[in-house]
Amino acid sequence: MNELLFITDTYKNLNIKKDTSVLMIEEAIKNNFIVFQCELNDLFVQDGIVHASSRNIISAGLTQVEGILKEDKKISDFKFSFMRKDPPVDENYLNALHLLGLAEKQGATIFNKPNSIKEFNEKIFALHFNKYIPKTLVTSNLEKIKDFYELHKTIIVKPLDGMGGISIHKIDDLNEDNLNIINEMTNLEQTKIICQEFLEDIYDGDFRVLIIHGKPFEKTLARIPQKGNFKGNLAAGGKGIAMDISDFQRSLGEEIGEYLITAGINFAGMDIIGECLTEINITSPTCAREIYEQTGINPIARYFEGL
Repeated sequence: MNELLFITDTYKNLNIKKDTSVLMIEEAIKNNFIVFQCELNDLFVQDGIVHASSRNIISAGLTQVEGILKEDKKISDFKFSFMRKDPPVDENYLNALHLLGLAEKQGATIFNKPNSIKEFNEKIFALHFNKYIPKTLVTSNLEKIKDFYELHKTIIVKPLDGMGGISIHKIDDLNEDNLNIINEMTNLEQTKIICQEFLEDIYDGDFRVLIIHGKPFEKTLARIPQKGNFKGNLAAGGKGIAMDISDFQRSLGEEIGEYLITAGINFAGMDIIGECLTEINITSPTCAREIYEQTGINPIARYFEGL
């Protein structure tokens, strides 16, 4: 059994120069695995068995070659399956996780573990390590958000299901425009959002630390805001600079890594601003490509060595 399955967003839309999923597929092919790829809507159950209508990826990256026809294959027939679909973790995503959880009971090995992705919202996951996080409020209540703002004067508000810096707002005045933003985000107090004190250290970088098989990788990516922006996310225009891991980042990564392994999460991305943990990404962590290109050290090669 030498076949791997990658469950991703639409393959032709993946950025072959940046996407970590593509780097994973390249590394898998390099390691003589036969690679298949599918999307969430390709998962199905027939006669009680979970299958994927998947396409063979013969060559990835700049020399991409893929099979013409999809093949229906049992998830349990793959050596490993990798859930690499980007958020939001919406109803369709959750239903796919339910199917993958069933596939596990049928003998499939899936990373990251579907039940853990269901259990740990990426924005809330960091609250399990409360002593390391910035001052944080999770609520839909406007008065509580106002009180939090009055306490800290400048805050960040973001949805619980976002990614890439989308819909993250810096609130430094409770004017009508900002109140409208909050009301829209909370759906008039019906939807919870996360509020955090603004960290000035963001201008020194929002650091992505990869946790691979429970161990922090020795190189990090500092995502530095550009042109007066406060967002370091690469998708929001931040500049990524690879750096050596700091002692604090390593120590925190080791502590969190132990927890991740017990939860069946062997590849994660920890986000750190200054000495504050802001998020733990477990759906489809990125930045491996940028680290590899700048340092010559491949995090994904390390990942495959540990499988």
